[in-house]
Amino acid sequence: MRFQPTENQSALRNGVRGLLERRFGRDALWAAVASGRLDRELWRALGDAGFFALRLPESDGGVGLGLPEAVLAFEEAGRALLPGPLIATHLAAGTVPGAAEGAAVVTAADEGFVEWLAAADSVGEEPADGWRTAAGAVPVRSVDPLTPLHRLPGARAVEDGGVSGTVASLLTAAEQLGSAGRTGELAVQHARVREQFGRPVGAFQAVQHLCADLLVRVEVARAAVYAAAVTADPVDIAAARLLADEAAVRGARDCLQVHGGMGFTWESEVHLHLKRAWVRERRAGGGAAGAEALAADLLAGDPLTANPLAAGSSPH
Repeated sequence: MRFQPTENQSALRNGVRGLLERRFGRDALWAAVASGRLDRELWRALGDAGFFALRLPESDGGVGLGLPEAVLAFEEAGRALLPGPLIATHLAAGTVPGAAEGAAVVTAADEGFVEWLAAADSVGEEPADGWRTAAGAVPVRSVDPLTPLHRLPGARAVEDGGVSGTVASLLTAAEQLGSAGRTGELAVQHARVREQFGRPVGAFQAVQHLCADLLVRVEVARAAVYAAAVTADPVDIAAARLLADEAAVRGARDCLQVHGGMGFTWESEVHLHLKRAWVRERRAGGGAAGAEALAADLLAGDPLTANPLAAGSSPH
């Protein structure tokens, strides 16, 4: 199957990419790493562009688009390593005053952690969304300098809370997809210009294999994420999330391998993609939770599991 964006969807994606290139380019990225602060002007600019109100009905002051368009926007956010509790604020549009316009920063508890708590104006608490209060949260050191974390004392993993929970997982997959695509670009760019033994490193078969594997993972994940955005099926979303997490984490690791030791220096953004991918991977809906959802669906559809006497099997 082919999942090609429509003309309007392509225009939306290009618009988001252009906005982020103007407002959050390389210099702004490293300035954010150095300061550790959330840029409120950028947050407001995202709100003015309709990023947070993308799925809010026009009658409520939103853009009135759907989940596929949100996936394209969040894919670009992941590509740019845009910091902040983007998904929580997006989900809060229309319910938390100021969230849709970017005037308020909304975060949410997720798997026992809260991202950007100190910078947030509000913490999602609605049980139907699988959110929790952040009372008693304590700061912890985050592997990603652009994702400060607080831990909830004695918190347990939050169960997937229905529609909002699956949407959050899909948007996380979209961010992972964007990051994986960007590391693929960085790997190919470096392989073309970096020379060893008088030849670009991309001429060596081992490097070519790394780049090829990276591309395959990205394209497989892209098909799954786009399909899940169309169907909005929880099982499809679980599959897309697993593939996108793998594409982001393994892609960043392979990109580091292509870069060699240079990839770990502050001159390169590659290690930032790996660190962000690690943090996103721990959000609800990924890892074991996604695998369990897929396994449960497979078991539910297996006639031998549903009927142990089928196909001539014996109860003994």
